[in-house]
Amino acid sequence: MGKRGNGEGSVYQRKSDGLWVGSISLDNGKRKVFYGKTKKEVTEKLITARHEQLQGVLVTAPAQTLKDYLEHWLEEVQKPTIRTSSYVKYRKVIYTHIIPAIGKVQLQKLTPQRVQSLYTSKLKEGLAPKTVQSIHGVLHKALDNAVKWNLIARNICDAVSPPHVPQTEKQVLTVQQARLLLDYVKKHRLEVLLTVALTTGMRRGEILALRWSDINLEEGSIQESVLSTI
Repeated sequence: MGKRGNGEGSVYQRKSDGLWVGSISLDNGKRKVFYGKTKKEVTEKLITARHEQLQGVLVTAPAQTLKDYLEHWLEEVQKPTIRTSSYVKYRKVIYTHIIPAIGKVQLQKLTPQRVQSLYTSKLKEGLAPKTVQSIHGVLHKALDNAVKWNLIARNICDAVSPPHVPQTEKQVLTVQQARLLLDYVKKHRLEVLLTVALTTGMRRGEILALRWSDINLEEGSIQESVLSTI
């Protein structure tokens, strides 16, 4: 019935459906089984598996869907270690974009073609390249962890090309435009914020975190000091 030798496992053809079956012994005493339409196909799978086994990268974990894995990874691995804002972002990407499209695919059977098709379809739906980049980033990070846990042999996202995000050209005000803007916002409630933004290049979040002690100037004298420098 079977053929066994040279450490590649056993190969035989089932009489019930003509399918070829191969298997190799694992370190835990169990066997990993492979199927194929031809003897050659199964034999090649066994040779590859034997090589991976010798390298210590053979995947022996039970099959699970990408959905099951991502949910576990998000809640048990990421949530305790990241900020709430990052967790919310990851959760939205996973439940809005990844799981509805490819969540039913078995983790071990996920292919680069499948992921590339996901990115292409999202772009056709009208998503911005930056959003699709975020999908790629979350999935790549999750699959990195799956490789570390020996659930998959490699991160297939390494073989996928996410969309290029075009760089937007920044519009810089001239000195005259900056003076006009500061004149226009005099006595406005945002006068101080705009003045600090123009003169320091700080981001909105950085500016909103400032205290008066950080600025070290009285509100009525900030603009006069700034105007004298531009």
